[in-house]
Amino acid sequence: MTKVSIKENSWIARIASKKLGGTGAAIVIGKTIHVWGVSRKKFLGNKRWVRHELKHVAQFEQHGLLPFIAKYLWHSLFHGYHNCCYEKEAREAENDEMIAAKYVFTDDEALV
Repeated sequence: MTKVSIKENSWIARIASKKLGGTGAAIVIGKTIHVWGVSRKKFLGNKRWVRHELKHVAQFEQHGLLPFIAKYLWHSLFHGYHNCCYEKEAREAENDEMIAAKYVFTDDEALV
């Protein structure tokens, strides 16, 4: 199992929230899910959102830290955020109940 951590009140997620025009956001860097505008508990209670972000963790594992960031930014730049292939994969993973079985949060909270 891969250990994943959650960083609350992350300035990185705050920037993402402003860019996306929302009140809360999550962004993954490696094996850390950065959240803004939402508590860890509330984030973990949203199954679809957790699965979405865990797919991004899997993408980092598959491609590597810097290569994935470069590929994600390139694809988002040329196709737009919503049409980015990595975002499409993450949206599809929102219904994948098996993805959570591959990960555990560092403080051993149960995944949804």
